[in-house]
Parts: sequence; C-alpha cells; structure tokens
Amino acid sequence: MTPPTLTVDAHHHFWRTARQPQPWRTSHHAALAHDFEPADLEPSLKDSGIDATVLIQSVDLPEENERMLRYAAGARWVRGVVAWLPLHDPPTARALLAGLRTHPLIRGARCLIGRDDADWLTAPATLALFRELAAADLTWDIVPVTEAQARQVASVAEAVPQLRIIIDHMGRPPLDASADDDPDAWRPWQDRIAALGRLPNLALKLSVGIDVLTAWHTWSSAALHHPTAHALHHFGADRLMLASNWPVSTLHRSHRTVWNDLYEAARHALPADDRALAALRGGTAMRWYGLKP
Repeated sequence: MTPPTLTVDAHHHFWRTARQPQPWRTSHHAALAHDFEPADLEPSLKDSGIDATVLIQSVDLPEENERMLRYAAGARWVRGVVAWLPLHDPPTARALLAGLRTHPLIRGARCLIGRDDADWLTAPATLALFRELAAADLTWDIVPVTEAQARQVASVAEAVPQLRIIIDHMGRPPLDASADDDPDAWRPWQDRIAALGRLPNLALKLSVGIDVLTAWHTWSSAALHHPTAHALHHFGADRLMLASNWPVSTLHRSHRTVWNDLYEAARHALPADDRALAALRGGTAMRWYGLKP
C-alpha cells in the first residue's frame, strides 16, 4: 500500500527575540522583532490544510538545535528539523553531528552564509563532512544568492552525489525586477537555475527569502508565476516543494496568503496535473527530508 502523502510546509522558523541574536534582522525588519511560536502558526496551518512542517534553523548557535527540538516536542505537526552545523568548521560540526544524527526529527543541516565567500564549501575537510551528512541520511539546505555560491553548490553536488541538497527560497530570483520590463535582470538567475537543475541530487523550495522580501516594495502574486514556471521547467515537481518561510514572509503577507499564492503560481504552470501538484504540496518534501507519514 502506498503511504499517504501529507501536505507539508517545508520551511518555517520559530524564535523568541529576547533569547537569541538575529544579526540578519535590520531596521527594515521591525515586524519580525516579536516572538513567533507554535501557537502563532498552528491556526494558519489548519486554515490551509497543512498536515506537517519542517522547522529550519535561523541562528548560527549550538543552542538553536536544542531550542528547535523543544519546540518540535510540543508541536506534533513538526515532522522534521533542519539543524545548525558550523559547516565551515568541520571538527566542531562533526562533534555536534554525533549528538544529533540519532534524533529522529533531525532531517538536515544548514548554516547562514548570506552573501559571503563560500570557497570553503569545496575544501577536502568540508566535502568529507558532507559525505558524513549523506551517510547519516541528512540533507544540506543552502540559499545560494550569488553566482559564486551557486558554482560552489554545484561543485559540492558533483563531488558528493549521494548528498541530498535543498536550495531554499528559489535561490533568490530577482522578484524586485520585472521580467517584462527588464528581462536582462532575470538572465543570471535563470541561467543558475538551469545549471543547478541538471544535477539530480538538488531540489528547490518554492519560497521567498528575506533578501527579496526586503527589496520587494509590495507582495505580488502575479510576479511569482514566472520564476515558478522556470523552476518547474528545470527541476520538475518531484524536486520542488512549497514552503512559506513563515514568519519572515509576514513582512508582506499572512502565512495563508503566501501559501495560497505560491500554490496558485504552481497550479498555473501545471494545469490539471494532480500528481505533480501533490508532489509540490508535500510528496517531494516527504521524500527528500525522509518524513514519516
């Protein structure tokens, strides 16, 4: 019997602002300077028919992992946690991984890189660490927002083909530009997605990151159609997953609006393809993160 496919929000966060530094948050993000916890998200999940979620690290500190696991223990719909590992420091990361790899909710690892140089990703010690992640059946989440970062991600994917790599937030499409008014602004991102899509151990989240949300003057559901269609063309529904990026997305819209707009953009590109839409809504996330039904 085929196991049931859940509807999965593949990317969200929880935090208490008084207990953790958030160096990525600036004066432009006053709306995020609040506590965001399971009780704040659960009503939106019910409204949207979402069965399960993946909780993602948002601070590069070891206590982040303990905090997320405490949240997950009290929110049964959190089916997976992407933990923090200092990937640039393999010995420390390896020590932390030893304590995390046996926890059933830990499904991947991530660290924040912003726009920093990422040459260290392909250092021999880092590649050895990625092989250990793969052996532990864990993913690596990453947001490559520059050409150089995308090249490094591609190099890791080629060097460690057994590692499942998940690109968050569509790899930063230029949603603050207009595809009609300035097609040249889109070409670098389009080329990156085309190149990354050729690597079978890469998946992509249909979500909008803080970089775009900060630069975007207003939320536009119509503007999501072009990057969604391009991502689907190069990755296919079996390597794409819907993700709200809550509460960061509340800079512009509610969880329900963001989720529905992303789904409608996908449905616009996949008319009458129920199997593909089911993969986007949860099947891909369940397979790539290894979530239990």
